[in-house]
Amino acid sequence: MKKFSTFLLFIILTLAAFAKGKSYIQIAELYGDSIVSVNVLKKDGNIYNGTGFIIDSSGLVATAGHVVKDALLVNFTFKNGAVSKEATLLALSKEEAIDLALLKIPNINLPYAILGDSSQVLAGQKISVIGNPRRLQNTITNGLISQVRQVSPEVVWFQISAPISPSSSGSPVFNKEGQVIAIALSSLKGEENQNINFAVPSNYLIDLINENKIPFNAPITEEKTDISLAKNIKNYIKRAWEILKEQISFIFD
Repeated sequence: MKKFSTFLLFIILTLAAFAKGKSYIQIAELYGDSIVSVNVLKKDGNIYNGTGFIIDSSGLVATAGHVVKDALLVNFTFKNGAVSKEATLLALSKEEAIDLALLKIPNINLPYAILGDSSQVLAGQKISVIGNPRRLQNTITNGLISQVRQVSPEVVWFQISAPISPSSSGSPVFNKEGQVIAIALSSLKGEENQNINFAVPSNYLIDLINENKIPFNAPITEEKTDISLAKNIKNYIKRAWEILKEQISFIFD
């Protein structure tokens, strides 16, 4: 019975680990397909790239405002290499420090990321970022919320330690539950500056949606969480059973 008790303890600890949140691997698997490369032709003829992410299965895409400002044409490249039709700019933040944009492409049933409540974010919590630095699609980095910074009387930014490189502007910042709590904007330049980067809270994105009365079918967080949790627990228990079944075979004799 000692071996069987050890097996049960192993399973309980596994379930407890899943209950604490998603791993970086799980977040990448669940939401990597929702990340897009933003391809922009500016009015001055220059070509610019950034990162965006789908927040609604009908084709609503969020990114940083400066990525699409003064754009003549915008489209998106998906993880699988497919390129979208031309995107329509629906909203751009009036406050320069918020620096967010919402665009729409004529698609349905697209993979999407889930927005979280950024008012609950605290300095010190773990985060992960998925973006396209230097056009290297779906690059995953991690770090911390280094601090919550008041950049103006009306606007708060999150200082983050996860690297933000050129073409990463607009990348979603995920909490451990896999919810987007911020949108990456910029990094502090300088040879002596390391991992001093900034992101705008996701609640400003929700405000932008509401202010412009943009149709938004809010995803059901619990549905994706439950499916992912059940799938991973099942696989993990299966692997554990294959390793330990011979040791507890005496129970079934």
